[in-house]
Amino acid sequence: QVQLVESGGGLVQPGGSLRLSCAASGFTFSSYAMIWLRQGPGKGLEWVSTIDSGGSTNYADSVKGRFTISRDNAKNTLSLQMNNLEPEDTAVYVCAKVMRGTTRTYDYRGQGTQVTVSS
Repeated sequence: QVQLVESGGGLVQPGGSLRLSCAASGFTFSSYAMIWLRQGPGKGLEWVSTIDSGGSTNYADSVKGRFTISRDNAKNTLSLQMNNLEPEDTAVYVCAKVMRGTTRTYDYRGQGTQVTVSS
């Protein structure tokens, strides 16, 4: 079965960096676009970034220039490098597998990893 397991979250000061990882299994990882989503306290689920099967990327305006999404198809791993973090980036970050023929509609997602940006 499809499994997505995030890791790498934690507490970081404003301006700091974190690298999130998502270990994928149960499907042909290299064939699917993948996305990162986040849900801040009291907020809905927000799209953060997409990487398609060919490696093309897209970012939400709020993270553009600070976050970098990448994938290692040999290791079935999705990553999100987050630099210059801001308190507004505090959220549970979730990776998800995108359904074929769509750009952001997902059919499987992980449980998430907490990122807290605070001094």
